[in-house]
Amino acid sequence: MPDVAIVGGGTAGLSAALFTAKNGLETVVFDTDETWMHKAHLFNYLGVRSISGDEFLAIARGQVRDRGGDLHMNEEVTGVEETADGFRIETADGEYEATYVVLATGADRSIAEEIGCAFDDDGTVDVSLSMATSVENCYATGAMVRAEEWQAVIAAGDGATAALDILSAEKGEHFHDFDTPADVPILESE
Repeated sequence: MPDVAIVGGGTAGLSAALFTAKNGLETVVFDTDETWMHKAHLFNYLGVRSISGDEFLAIARGQVRDRGGDLHMNEEVTGVEETADGFRIETADGEYEATYVVLATGADRSIAEEIGCAFDDDGTVDVSLSMATSVENCYATGAMVRAEEWQAVIAAGDGATAALDILSAEKGEHFHDFDTPADVPILESE
């Protein structure tokens, strides 16, 4: 059973997956490849001078895979429900269970609504500063929690925030993800 299931493989979902996978949590990402990043060209993403959304996604997916994340490309999540131990994730290809679920489905808030997440007056998913929803161990990120501030760099930060909260819960103390050059292996896809 994966520790973390991430629904959505755009910037927020891949950011969350990178942090959880590289820090030892079994992580699965369900990606329909319908992210807005395919229409983007990044000039305003810190540390990136200029990159197409497609190229950015290829690099990000490679990072997640290299750090142990399991990407299920073109596997659409059809339902998520709470269980005694976490969540059951249903797709056309099968059922999965996970302790935590991170929703990173852009402006599509239907899964959050189905599992009973609270919403704000503006129709967005209500989250804490750590991206936690009203449903225990369920997080929401990116455009689903913001009425208008839809930026890749904001979404990446949301995904990282959710992942750090999950890692802190798993480790029993506030977790910092800070690498030094000596900590980072050089991998072929980078």
